[in-house]
Amino acid sequence: MKNRSIKLCILTLVFALALPATAFAAVEPTPAPANQAPAAQLAPSALSAILMDADSGTVIYEKNSHDKLPPASITKIMTLLLIMEALDDGKIKWTDKVQTSEYAASMGGSQIFLEPGEEMSVEDMVKGIALASGNDASVAMAEKLAGTEQQFVAMMNERAQQLGMNDTQFANPNGLPVANHYSSAYDIAIMSKELLKHSEVTKYTGLYQDYLRKTSEKPFWLVNTNKLVRFYSGADGLKTGFTSEAKYCLSATAKRDNMRVIAVVMGEPNTKTRNAEVSQMFDYTFAQYMNHPIIKEGESMGTLQIEKGTASELPLVAKHAYSVLLKKGSSTKDIRYELKIDGELKAPIQIGQPIGKLVVYQGDAVLKEFDVDAPISIDRAGWWKLLKRSFSGLFT
Repeated sequence: MKNRSIKLCILTLVFALALPATAFAAVEPTPAPANQAPAAQLAPSALSAILMDADSGTVIYEKNSHDKLPPASITKIMTLLLIMEALDDGKIKWTDKVQTSEYAASMGGSQIFLEPGEEMSVEDMVKGIALASGNDASVAMAEKLAGTEQQFVAMMNERAQQLGMNDTQFANPNGLPVANHYSSAYDIAIMSKELLKHSEVTKYTGLYQDYLRKTSEKPFWLVNTNKLVRFYSGADGLKTGFTSEAKYCLSATAKRDNMRVIAVVMGEPNTKTRNAEVSQMFDYTFAQYMNHPIIKEGESMGTLQIEKGTASELPLVAKHAYSVLLKKGSSTKDIRYELKIDGELKAPIQIGQPIGKLVVYQGDAVLKEFDVDAPISIDRAGWWKLLKRSFSGLFT
């Protein structure tokens, strides 16, 4: 029973580091670093806005960021997130065919002009959503994943709650005007950050133009509604939105020098002002801030002991990199982290289950806390396996 005495209720790993990275798990964004000078008014024309470091989740600037407003087609970020998660889970494949229902084909507003019964691959549907903001493609994919639009909306709202999006209520997958459909700049940044964990999505959101039905008699030319992907260096997404009620909205992302930023504006008066203010937000961040890496993607974070599991150990490997946001010129001396696991871990453990926190310090000051989730599931072991494990421990 020696092994049992070695097990710790709280596992703390402390490393003094100066390594770079990107965020690992969904965490509540924190205010900008204490050494930040007050930001200028970066989005004076927007009703609501937020500027966030996509890696650490640090909020750099915000304006009325929790106001509940109509999000228009920015809604499709959640639709794309559920599609990407279904692809990761193996529920669908990029090459799967998606058949268009009469209901999906009836969607107005921006569309890729799907006809009832028409089939397209998941990949082409994603292009239609990401570039052309296709309302019809969004509903077709909702029906593919959930059977009905209503069931998909339930999935959207459940995922929003899991992400802590407390200012959000979805009523459809495309953002067409309807009662009780709202979100906030803060929540949109949260779901944008989550979508960007699926790095392949920017392959589509970052395209400026492409074609659908390439081999047909009626090829359809797609042009990205987000012009920043062409005119702003480093921009590669994410989603525009417009209705007469919502005005001009945008959740945009850009990456330079291994630092990715998310800028959300809502209620802008026109596209020119919308794009100019988002560009100004990006310029401010890239001029003023830097990312300091903490843990690299794929790096080991230690091994945890599991009580009564089919596996007795859980290796922790960073699925994503971790970093903290600092003002340019800031000292990186004495930056370290502690991995704190909350008590004994007992099976069953589900993938994605919160198991502790990664706390980043500079000296004694906390710079950032990240939630750490279980990277795999571990079932509870049967009594025979546990008995054999106990006997084997007697002779080690």
